[in-house]
Amino acid sequence: MVRGKTQMRRIENATSRQVTFSKRRNGLLKKAFELSVLCDAEVAVIIFSPRGKLYEFASARMQESIERYRRHIKDTQTNKPIEQNVQILKEEAECMVKKIELLEMSKRKLLGEGLAQCSIEELQLIEQQLEKSVSSIRARKNQVFREQIEKLKEKETILAAENARLSVKCGLQPWERLNEQKGNEAYKESSSPSSDVETELFIGPPEGRTKRLLPQN
Repeated sequence: MVRGKTQMRRIENATSRQVTFSKRRNGLLKKAFELSVLCDAEVAVIIFSPRGKLYEFASARMQESIERYRRHIKDTQTNKPIEQNVQILKEEAECMVKKIELLEMSKRKLLGEGLAQCSIEELQLIEQQLEKSVSSIRARKNQVFREQIEKLKEKETILAAENARLSVKCGLQPWERLNEQKGNEAYKESSSPSSDVETELFIGPPEGRTKRLLPQN
């Protein structure tokens, strides 16, 4: 005869429920102690009564067992996502390898290598890509030139202001510098050969040249 399973449910009688709690609590704590001694296992049991009273047993220090349990749970929760993501990472790596191969092939074609197997459409596409790249490079080059010119202009302005400041510091006013520059230019003109100087070449004795130079009455 096979007995059916007894359905377990809450004991309705409060006195019977308290007696059962005490008996089974003591039995549970005793089994925990036996398990720790017989099997050299670290066992920790925490029980709260219906009224909130705490009963506990620990083969080691309870706090150490709790910390060990927390570390174990944390490591388990951390390792699960890693294990689940291993396959995804492998698939992503394979996809990246294929993309790299395609990029390397495209790079060789842009360098003019491996074009023998390209169709006319592929060659036209490569040509368009190169023309677009050249246009971008030229635009960037012109922009760099303009930026350098602007920097040189700013530097020129700064140097001119510094020159004026140093001139004033030395006691030389701007109008004096202008007169000085004009004087230098006049000196250069006076030191240059005059237009009145005879520069023609004469053949003959010096007397002929003298007579020619004397004014006629």
